[in-house]
Amino acid sequence: MKTRNLVITALFTALTAVCAQIAVPVPISAVPVTLSTLAVFLTGSMLDRRSAFYAQLAYLLLGGFGIPVFAGFQGGFARVLGPTGGYLAAFPLMAYLTALIIEKSKTFKSAAGIVGMAASLLLCYTIGTAWLALSAKMSLFEAFLAGVAPFILPDLLKIAAAAAVCAPVKRAVKSRETVR
Repeated sequence: MKTRNLVITALFTALTAVCAQIAVPVPISAVPVTLSTLAVFLTGSMLDRRSAFYAQLAYLLLGGFGIPVFAGFQGGFARVLGPTGGYLAAFPLMAYLTALIIEKSKTFKSAAGIVGMAASLLLCYTIGTAWLALSAKMSLFEAFLAGVAPFILPDLLKIAAAAAVCAPVKRAVKSRETVR
């Protein structure tokens, strides 16, 4: 990996850590809405699939090893292995899947980005809900109500925000690279 790619990958890891701290409490859930998934969507939309995966894996490992990068300035493997750990564990796969769908798209990159982010969100919901149900001894329906239902609308808004931001940023970066 070139130094430039390494630095950009690290920046997306840091962006995820910062976005995880921006939280809005949800009255019907113990888990707040954070902007961490927005950062994951941006990572998958802006980076190649390998770099996107590594950026989110680094975030997960930093938090797992105790660096307080998770929501509420928390860290540690207890958080990763706790009831909401499945959602966190999905982050590298989400970023990879989003980037993969964009890379495989021959046309309509913006539409591919939205499809990629939506597919990755479904993957996150699937992994996270299964983990929540297992770890909290809930039914899948109860886990869905607790871990997905309150977050659907905010997550769709995050996809819209990421889609709106990515296209102009990519154009600006590309035009800057051609000037060099």
